Amino acid sequence: MTEESGREMLDIASKLFEQMLAQQRAKVLRLAREVVPNITPEELRNPHDFPKLKEHPTFEFEDGLLSGLISAQMALYAEIKGRLLPPEPPGQ
Repeated sequence: MTEESGREMLDIASKLFEQMLAQQRAKVLRLAREVVPNITPEELRNPHDFPKLKEHPTFEFEDGLLSGLISAQMALYAEIKGRLLPPEPPGQ
């Protein structure tokens, strides 16, 4: 695989992950607002601050899926960059 194909793969993966992450973030926010109506996306980064969310039957599961997607995105990016793309100069 070439550097060019690595960059193409990274671009395709980036678009796919961004779509998947946007859908999952919206779902998690919708579920959270069933319990805490005015919760913001920023506040949702610390869901443990809202004990009522623990009681929601599917919130933690869906929030875990979101965390898994983020982890998979970072792992794939690191793998593609580590194997196929030249190292970036420091400071960029």
